[in-house]
Amino acid sequence: MNLFHAAVLGALQGFAEVLPISSSAHLILIPWLLKWPESGLTFDVALHLGTFLALSLYFWRDIIEMVVSFFDALAARRLNTPARRLPFLIIAATIPAGVVGKLFEHQIEAIFRSNQLLIAVFLVVFGLILGAVDLFGRKRLILDEIKPTSALTIGLMQCLALIPGVSRSGITITAGLMLGFTRESAARFSFLMSLPIVAGAALLKTVHLLKHGIPAGEGMPMLVGIVFSAVTGYISVAFLLRFVQKKSLSPFVWYRVIIGGGLIVAILAGFKG
Repeated sequence: MNLFHAAVLGALQGFAEVLPISSSAHLILIPWLLKWPESGLTFDVALHLGTFLALSLYFWRDIIEMVVSFFDALAARRLNTPARRLPFLIIAATIPAGVVGKLFEHQIEAIFRSNQLLIAVFLVVFGLILGAVDLFGRKRLILDEIKPTSALTIGLMQCLALIPGVSRSGITITAGLMLGFTRESAARFSFLMSLPIVAGAALLKTVHLLKHGIPAGEGMPMLVGIVFSAVTGYISVAFLLRFVQKKSLSPFVWYRVIIGGGLIVAILAGFKG
């Protein structure tokens, strides 16, 4: 992989992982459209590490507070405050996607990764679902009001994000809005619960990479991918959390519908990439 491809894909990962537009869809469809070679495991590690760095840097205060609250709750043996409950709710919400990902990630990739038409359909369908719940959801609850059942529901919905085109942030924000949370609270919980998932994915892929070593010539593209993914990811988190305080998610819905719809038409018309 050359440095230009690494920079473009790293930037795509940073933006699309955070915004509700599906990073996996973009990382599959863009190289397919441009006839770029497969990025491979080394670059996959770079993208996950970049995203994890972005989220960790943006939410470092939240992370410290949750760690303190976690041990405080263990010492007190009580979950009687929102701060004490939040770390445990995030852990509970993370478990379903972690289990499903471990058991079925390869099968899901085999089914969907090379099916560009299905990916485009999922971009449109789940974009429209996001738009519907954003339009009709009550949007009254704040993060302190989240209950175990709500956290588990959002966690179960996150399992769908293994399918390219669904979007991890998109489906978890959709679930939060469906349950009556404000856009900002749904987005914040989505990002906080992504931290262990992204960290786990980065760790597993890094261990696998270390066992086999970094292929010759892949070190610099990997570094470039990490940097671009981290920078654009940080910018995207800051942007989205401010954006949803005052505006609807309709621009992202329209983006998904236009891009996905255009690809559906093109593929059905015979476009092969």
